[in-house]
Amino acid sequence: MTPHASAPDGPLTRIQKLFRTTAFKLSIAYLVVFAACAGVALGTIAWSARRVLDDQIVSTIDAEINGLAEQYNGGGLRRLIGAVERRAAEPGASLYLVTTANGDHVVGNVGDLPASVLATPGQAETTYGRSRETQGRETHRAIVRIFTLPGGFRLLVGRDVEERDRLRGVIASTLGTSLAVVVLLGVIGGWVVASRVLKRVDAMTETAGTIMAGDLGRRLPVAGNGDELDRLAQNLNLMLERIGELMRGLREVSDNIAHDLKTPLTRLRNRADEALRGERSPDALRAALDGVIEDSDGLIRVFNALLMIARLEAGNAREMMAPVDLGPVVRAIGELYEALAEERGLHLTVSAPDGLIIDGNRELAGQALANLVDNAIKYGAGTASGGDGTIAVAAERAGSEIVVTVADCGPGIPEAERGRVLDRFVRLEDARSAPGFGLGLSLVAAVVRLHQGRLTLADNAPGLRVAIALPAAETSA
Repeated sequence: MTPHASAPDGPLTRIQKLFRTTAFKLSIAYLVVFAACAGVALGTIAWSARRVLDDQIVSTIDAEINGLAEQYNGGGLRRLIGAVERRAAEPGASLYLVTTANGDHVVGNVGDLPASVLATPGQAETTYGRSRETQGRETHRAIVRIFTLPGGFRLLVGRDVEERDRLRGVIASTLGTSLAVVVLLGVIGGWVVASRVLKRVDAMTETAGTIMAGDLGRRLPVAGNGDELDRLAQNLNLMLERIGELMRGLREVSDNIAHDLKTPLTRLRNRADEALRGERSPDALRAALDGVIEDSDGLIRVFNALLMIARLEAGNAREMMAPVDLGPVVRAIGELYEALAEERGLHLTVSAPDGLIIDGNRELAGQALANLVDNAIKYGAGTASGGDGTIAVAAERAGSEIVVTVADCGPGIPEAERGRVLDRFVRLEDARSAPGFGLGLSLVAAVVRLHQGRLTLADNAPGLRVAIALPAAETSA
């Protein structure tokens, strides 16, 4: 078993992991909020329905009272009692009762009634019992209105609220059932969503464990639906690609150091060994030491270049970025190499106006341009390729970019080799006779990547045309 392997999850462990997932917790949170909103909505509906029914009951009672008032006004108490007797005998939810001042039953369909209700005129909701002639003494609830008549008689007009209570029970039952269904569906939905998310996370975790175990070629799975897990996996895969590139670069550097630096180190050792052997004059020893120092300086420059490339590829120089006008930088490099070009029989031309501002590092930009001009002078002799020996250095603005080009009339680089020459320690066969280690273009490529630009190698017919395109700063617009 590898150090990163783990035992299979048991049923209880997997359920615990499922309950701890963010997806399940969010599902439960949404479920609680939705259930609370549904409960409030149904509760409001129930309260509103009860209020409407109460208003309807009160309206019905008012209509009954108006009718009995007409009977009383037309025939007095005797006619009122007769009307109450007739109405009480009819089936329905309406309630009527006439009592004496002592509370004795005169006529009506109400049996038991709390004494305090009849003693207080006005509207009230109370319990009551039906009369013996109807439904016995079973307890019911009703909304009633009490009136005091001349002679101390009491008149009760009301209506049973059994329908209202039944409706309230139906709403309560519906509310409970609905909430139970919502909770059940929410739990099932949260379980399904969390299971899918957990399955994908487990797959990503397993792949990550394999990568940590040493298989750097593995990549996190992408479902292809564009969700947040896909975006996370894609970004992590890009990061792994970048790490892979850096690891390959590190291996290449190690291999190149082992092979390409072996020759100068061997030459350095042989020169020192030759100086120690035999009897030599002080001048010969001084010359040998000068050669050793020269070889050592060359090796130091190689290691400095390698450190600079590694530092640039790691992005450690981004904190030194500032607005830089490339016009003066290009002209300064041209002045620096103009005398050297004339010694080689070449003509160096420079065209760079002011105002070509980028967000970058002046020293690194100058170093990259100096490497290109040095290469152009070193390999750009125009006599062998039929050119006129001109090296043209130019800088200009092209849309949202600042483009710097260095064109020579040398043999150029074959199209198939233009990508390879940007690697470290790569030198073409035609260039092996010239001094160098094959790090110049690698450093230029690293500087361009640091500035988020583009490096292009093209045919100058004859010669090579190198173009660096860097994003222009907003201040140069």
